[in-house]
Amino acid sequence: MTDSDTVTGLLVTAVENAWAAIRSLHPDVPDVVLTVGAGSISGSDVTLGHFAPNRWVRGEYELHELFIGGEGLQRGAVDVLGTLLHEAAHGIAMTRGIKDTSRQGRWHNERYRALGEELGLTLTHHDEIGWSLTAVPDQTRLLYRDELEELACALVAYRRREPGRDRGRKSSNNGLSAECDCGRKIRVSRTVYQTGPILCGICGGAFETEG
Repeated sequence: MTDSDTVTGLLVTAVENAWAAIRSLHPDVPDVVLTVGAGSISGSDVTLGHFAPNRWVRGEYELHELFIGGEGLQRGAVDVLGTLLHEAAHGIAMTRGIKDTSRQGRWHNERYRALGEELGLTLTHHDEIGWSLTAVPDQTRLLYRDELEELACALVAYRRREPGRDRGRKSSNNGLSAECDCGRKIRVSRTVYQTGPILCGICGGAFETEG
C-alpha cells in the first residue's frame, strides 16, 4: 500500500458514506459521482465544493457531480460535513425544481436558506453571496456522529492552494466581460458597469462579472 492509497481510499470512502447517510435521512438528495480535486485553480478564492447536475454520462443515464476541493479538507471533519450538507441542499433544490441561486450560482436566496435549515445547517447571510455561509450546530453533529468520526480518521492530508494568479481576465480594451443567469455575455466599460445593475431582457437576471 502506498501513501496515496492511505489518503485517497480513506477519503473517498468516508465522503461517500457521509453522503449516503445524508440521503438516508433526506430522500430528495440525489445520488452523485464524487470528484476530489483542486479548488483554487481559477483565482484567490477556494471552492470548497459544488453540486453540478447531469455532468456525467453512464450509457443512457446522466449522473450528477459532487465536487470536494482538496484545499478545504484542512478545516476538519465538521466543516467538511458542512460542505456536504451545503451541496446536498443544492441537490434537493434540483430534485424539487426549486431555483435556489442566481448570479451563476453565487447568490443563495431565501429558498436555499430553507433547504439548508431542513438539512440541519445554520445559515448566515453574506452581502455578496446571500444565505451561503454554513455552520453545523451541535444537534446535527450528534446526528452524524458516526460519519464525523470516520471523516476525522480519513482527513490525513489536504491539498495546497495553487500559487497566486490573476482571477481570470476581467477587462480588456473592450471593457469588462459580464454574464447573466441564462448564459448571455456582454462587454461593457467599467464605468458603465459600476453605475448600476444591467439586467437581461430574457431571464431578468443582472449581468455579473466573473470571479
